[in-house]
Amino acid sequence: MVDHPASAPPGRIRPVVLPRNPYMSTALPSPSAAPAAPAPESAAGSARSRIAAGRAPARPTTAAAFHSTSAVTAVLLGLVGIGALLHEPVLIPPLAASAALVHSAPTLPLAQPRSVVVGHLLASAVGYGALAAAGSSAWVAAVAAGVTLSLLMAARTPHSPACATSVVIVLQSPAPARFVPLLFGATVLLVLTGYAASRIRRAAPRYPAYWW
Repeated sequence: MVDHPASAPPGRIRPVVLPRNPYMSTALPSPSAAPAAPAPESAAGSARSRIAAGRAPARPTTAAAFHSTSAVTAVLLGLVGIGALLHEPVLIPPLAASAALVHSAPTLPLAQPRSVVVGHLLASAVGYGALAAAGSSAWVAAVAAGVTLSLLMAARTPHSPACATSVVIVLQSPAPARFVPLLFGATVLLVLTGYAASRIRRAAPRYPAYWW
């Protein structure tokens, strides 16, 4: 039997109840389910943070930074002391760069013993060859650095500070009989101090990654 609107009390509209569809959910989504759009200010701040951070490596721990800097300073002071005893300038700028590589990036190919020792010896050969062939000038020093780099890559001994060694030789013309042995001894000392320093601090990466 169907109820008619006329059966409702006068002046009152009877609500019409629709049948429930069993295949349709009547639950409304919770307002908290939808992800909130980031505010323009927060998005701009996030972009600035990413730009400021860049893609540079993470900052080392205080202990690691102190370990590396103290080791580099100690070995360079040792080279100065040896030079004072021998009355020869043992510490040259390329060796400072080599020490920084050995102690701050000990796993890189540029810091391995083969690259450090052989790289500087190859650079000295190029430097003295350029000095004998074309004399001492800034032009010759620039060419010698480029030739040194190509030779290092061909010999599988990448070590960028060695390019500066050939420049030093061309510009300063040191006596090879004293300069080359001191250079060789200094590079060996850098490698040995890197080996020792990596074993003093337990958490430090082991150096070298390879000898040859």
